[in-house]
Amino acid sequence: MSNKQPIARPSQLAKPGLSRRGLLKTGTTAAAAYATFAALGSNFAHAAGNDTIKIGLVGCGGRGRGAVANALEADPNVKLIAIADLFPDKIDETKTMWADKPKNQFDFVKNCFSGWDSYKQLLALPEVDYAILATPPGFRPMMIDEAIKQGKHVFAEKPVAVDAPGCRQIMAAAKVATQKNLGLVAGTQRRHDPLYVETVKRIQDGAIGKVLAGQVYWIGGELWSKPRQPNWTDMEWQLRNWQYFTWLSGDLIVEQHVHNIDIGNWIMGSHPKLAIALGGRQVRTDPAFGMVFDHFAVDFEYSDGSHVTSMSRQQDQCYNRVSETFQGTKGSAMVSGGKILDDQGGLSFKFPAKQMVNPYVTEHADLIASIRAGKPLNEGERIAESVLTAVMGRMSAYTGQVVTWQQALGSQVSLVPQKLEFGPLPVAPVPMPGKDKTI
Repeated sequence: MSNKQPIARPSQLAKPGLSRRGLLKTGTTAAAAYATFAALGSNFAHAAGNDTIKIGLVGCGGRGRGAVANALEADPNVKLIAIADLFPDKIDETKTMWADKPKNQFDFVKNCFSGWDSYKQLLALPEVDYAILATPPGFRPMMIDEAIKQGKHVFAEKPVAVDAPGCRQIMAAAKVATQKNLGLVAGTQRRHDPLYVETVKRIQDGAIGKVLAGQVYWIGGELWSKPRQPNWTDMEWQLRNWQYFTWLSGDLIVEQHVHNIDIGNWIMGSHPKLAIALGGRQVRTDPAFGMVFDHFAVDFEYSDGSHVTSMSRQQDQCYNRVSETFQGTKGSAMVSGGKILDDQGGLSFKFPAKQMVNPYVTEHADLIASIRAGKPLNEGERIAESVLTAVMGRMSAYTGQVVTWQQALGSQVSLVPQKLEFGPLPVAPVPMPGKDKTI
């Protein structure tokens, strides 16, 4: 499960240019689309035109269940046929929550899997076309890799990795997905929001001139935690509080703030060349909160000399902001608000409120439409670069050093334990800038 929170603005469910009616119209080209898929060989998920797309969910937390609801909202011919989770109680909870759902969309009871290999059991089902992967992020690389090997289209919650080896694994899986004509979309829903798409396009077309600087923020409140139970091993305690352990979440700069960092890379047209960061742990100092920080601030420098300032925080009773703003030689942009100002501060563009949508639905609608058209979207390399950008910022904050893109990309530090099993698992010490050398 990923701790995705709604963006702070109104939304509607109808997407301009990609309505349900539009998706149904795509079905008129079903024969041609299927022929395109057939020409690729046997190792692909086959749904095309108006065929029912069959979904398997891996990770039955709130975000995983939410993603299923979003996919069903996006297309009338989608059915959930399998679920998997490490914990049997999450399977039982999901069965109870969805017991009264219509069988034409929820028909998964015969295919419920739990345990460490549950994701493999689900992905091995030949009838699954489309896998939703929503477990803690530390597991994402191995699950995406397995899904692509099994010939499944993938919707993977962000982030797709927590360290450099995981990012490289995603980049490699994305290349295989291209070869197999498989879709790979990440849960960075702003990339599928018409407000963002139109505003970024105008910036890239020169609406504010040459971009000089930007500021991206996710500064908000604290998250939930679950008290440790007497029967929980170290591993189970960490898994049930996954956001507080870097090997599972990547820390808040990676798990949550990657949304805004991704917008920075999108507008700048590349990844940064280096990061200078600071951060720490002021509020969540209790061992119950693992070893992650509760605030970061990063200066990302790009190859053309421009800078993007990044701020992320999870502390209660503080000023909150989730937004992206950029300044150029001819004006500025409030990207999250869909506004562009000229160099005198006058409003030159505002995205129409009546065209606002629910981007959590449109990210699935876009993937499904691309599958039906025989041209599946593949965002693997892009999201891996954005995650690695966030990892680079974390590395700099943890160590107190400047970290370059090449250092981050070449890092051999794998955070995920080699042996995944219930039992003892010591908590890594809280990183101390100036003393930690882990890059």
